[in-house]
Amino acid sequence: MEYVRLGRTGLEVSRICLGMMTYGTSKWRSWVLDEDDARPIVKRAVELGVNFFDTADMYSGGVSEELTGRFLREFTRRDEVVIATKVFFPVGLAFGGGFGQTASQPPNTHGLSRKHLFAAVDASLGRLGIDYIDLYQIHRWDDRTPIEETMEALHDLVKSGKVRYIGASSMFAWQFAKAQYLAQYRGWTPFVAMQNHYNLIYREEEREMIPLCRDMGVALIPWSPLARGFLAGNRTAQDEASGSTPRAKTDAFARQLYYREQDFAVVDRLSEVSAARGESNARMAYAWLLHQPGLTAPIVGASKIGHIEDAVAATQMTLSPEEIRQLQEPYTPHPVLGHF
Repeated sequence: MEYVRLGRTGLEVSRICLGMMTYGTSKWRSWVLDEDDARPIVKRAVELGVNFFDTADMYSGGVSEELTGRFLREFTRRDEVVIATKVFFPVGLAFGGGFGQTASQPPNTHGLSRKHLFAAVDASLGRLGIDYIDLYQIHRWDDRTPIEETMEALHDLVKSGKVRYIGASSMFAWQFAKAQYLAQYRGWTPFVAMQNHYNLIYREEEREMIPLCRDMGVALIPWSPLARGFLAGNRTAQDEASGSTPRAKTDAFARQLYYREQDFAVVDRLSEVSAARGESNARMAYAWLLHQPGLTAPIVGASKIGHIEDAVAATQMTLSPEEIRQLQEPYTPHPVLGHF
């Protein structure tokens, strides 16, 4: 396993980050693996050298954080791993699995207010069973809270010792630039990582956010590197009725992001290039991401041991300029997807 710095920090992370949303309780989403099924996959990731693990307080209503802490205590030592979690959405199985608007939820149970951030970090620490969080990320932008309040609260969490570094997730580049400038101007802690929506099917981040992060030295740790499994090449337009996997049949969020005609064209090209190379679609898609300048580690979801093995194997692949050109050629512009 290769290890790199997280942006311009001194923190060393593996080039693959294991996304822990897949582990928790199937009561939250039908395709989520319960503890016994998840354990061997996380164990294998540790064996392969993965030291970077990403979860969120809202995944499985908090159960994902509980399993993350439990598994890492079983398989490794606290000082050897980097634990990342996120805050914004309400926590609890009653809130379901959506990533939509939170206005109808009880006040102060979501968002990025000082009150919620301070309560949420303590709750996450308790579920994870740890004394500090390595990377604490805002899951989305909060239009209802002044960014000054959010950035100062995050800075105070770092100074309290509960958080080591802070990061952000999908938002517009002007919003991220505003937050970074404010932190610099006020002498507060800046974001060191951006967890954005980026893969062969969705490349709109190349227009503004990715160049901005490269210029600032902010680590790119994209979510959905396989487009929620779409790039594997086993999805059809009729997945809701007859999908090849339980997730394909029930993942409504994936249908909001993908399944356009031009998306299938990208998958077809990926399948052609992968077959010519004798590799799987997954390995080629990960390898393409790992060749992008400034990209630190894709956040990989793995529901089988082979999934994490494919991701790790991709770190050793070298793509030719012609292969990269072929993979990128079918792309067409998309509307903004994933910010909300």
